[in-house]
Amino acid sequence: MTLRTKYILFVVLIHAAIAGLAFQLRESNLVLFLGTEALLIVTAVISAQLYRGFVRPLNLIAAGTEAIRDRDFTMKFLPVGQTEMDQLIGTYNTMIDELRQERVSQHEKSFLLERLIDASPAGILLLDFEGRIQGLNPAAERCLQLPAARLLGQPPTALPGEWGRVLGQLEPGPPQVVQLSGLQTYRASASHFLDRGFTRRFIVLEELTQELIRQEKQAYEKLIRMMSHEINNSIGAVNSILQSFRYYAGQLAEDDRADFTEALDVSVQRNTHLANFIAGFANLVRLPPPQPRPVDVHEQLRAICRLLQVQSDKRGIKWHWQLAAGPLYVDLDAQQMEQALLNICKNALEAIDHDGNLWVRTTARPAEIIIENDGPGIAPEVQPQLFTPFFSTKRDGQGIGLTMIRDILLQHGFAFSLATDAATGRTAFRIGLAPAEGPGR
Repeated sequence: MTLRTKYILFVVLIHAAIAGLAFQLRESNLVLFLGTEALLIVTAVISAQLYRGFVRPLNLIAAGTEAIRDRDFTMKFLPVGQTEMDQLIGTYNTMIDELRQERVSQHEKSFLLERLIDASPAGILLLDFEGRIQGLNPAAERCLQLPAARLLGQPPTALPGEWGRVLGQLEPGPPQVVQLSGLQTYRASASHFLDRGFTRRFIVLEELTQELIRQEKQAYEKLIRMMSHEINNSIGAVNSILQSFRYYAGQLAEDDRADFTEALDVSVQRNTHLANFIAGFANLVRLPPPQPRPVDVHEQLRAICRLLQVQSDKRGIKWHWQLAAGPLYVDLDAQQMEQALLNICKNALEAIDHDGNLWVRTTARPAEIIIENDGPGIAPEVQPQLFTPFFSTKRDGQGIGLTMIRDILLQHGFAFSLATDAATGRTAFRIGLAPAEGPGR
C-alpha cells in the first residue's frame, strides 16, 4: 500500500467518524451538530490542501527518479513558492547538474582514452572478465597480423604460432620479450584495471624490431669498418711485397724455383680471398638507400631462374611456376631487389640435396612473392636465430646473406617471413609487396 493510499484511507476514516458523531447530535443538540458540520468542512479543506502539498513532492520524486533511471540528466524543476518544496527542488537540481557534469567529463575522458589507444604505436588487447579478447587497437592488429574480426572473442592462448604460447603464459609483472622468426621482436606486458568493481586484464605489445636492428647495425658497422680498413691496408702491403719477391725466383736453383713460386701464388691467393671475405661484410654496411621505380617482378624472377638453371639441372631440381596473370609492377630498387631474390633462390636451392622442387608463386591482390622448397625444414632451435647477423648453419657460411636480404626488404618497407609449414613440410620465403602502376599507366 502506497503512502498516498494510506493518507486517503486515514482522511476518509476520520471524516466518517466525525460525520457519524454529527449525525447523532442532529436532534439532541442542533448547535453542536452545526459546529461539528463546520469542523467537518474545515478539516476536509485542510486535508485536501495537505494532500496537494505532499503529493507534489511525491510526483517530483517519482519524475526525478524516472529521469535518473533513464539517464536523462537534463530535466530540472522550477521553484513553486513553498519552502520545503523549493529546498527539495534546489537539492535535486544541484544533484542533476553535478551528475550531468560528471557524465560529460567521463564521456570526454573515455573518448580521449579511446583516441589515444587507437593512435598508440603499442598494441593493446583488452580482455573481458573471462579472459577473452574484447577489444584491440590497430597497432595490435599489425603486431598479430590478423584482423580484429578473427581476434575478438578468442583467448590469447588461441592465437597462432609463438603468440599463443607466450601470451597464454603472460602474467602481470616484468615484460617478456617475444621473438618471431628471428626478425620481429616485441615486448609483451600484462596488467589489470577495475571495471564495475571486478578485475579485468589488458596486454600491451611494443615492437622493438626497428630499434634493435638500428642498434645492431651501428655496432657491427663500426666493427666492420675498422676491420676492413686495417685488413685491406695490410693485405695491400703484403701482396706488394710478395709480388716483389717474384724477381728473386730467377736467382734460385731450378729445383727450388717451382716451390718458391707456388708458395708466393698461394700466399697472394689467400690474401685475395681474405680481402674478398672482408669486402662482403663491407658491402653489407654500405648498402645505399633504395632508388625505387616501377619494375616487373615477374621478369626479375625469370631472369634469376635463367641464371640458376644450369646449377638446378645438374642437381635435378625442378622449378614450378604459379605467377599471377600479366606483369606485376612494383616500386623498388631493381638492383637491390634482384640481389635479394637471387640470395633467396640460392638459399632455397642449397637447402635441397638432389631431385627436389622449387616453387615460385606470386599474387596480385595482395601483391606477394612466395618462394618454396621441399628440402629439410628449418629446425625449431634455428628459427629464432634467422636473420641474425653473422649466424649461419653452413659450414663455411659468413652469415651475411639473410642479413642483407633483411636490410634490403626493410629499406623497401616490405613485410616478409621465412618458416617451414608443418602441414606441407615446405619452407617458404614470403614477401609482401606494395604494387605500383606500370610504365605509362
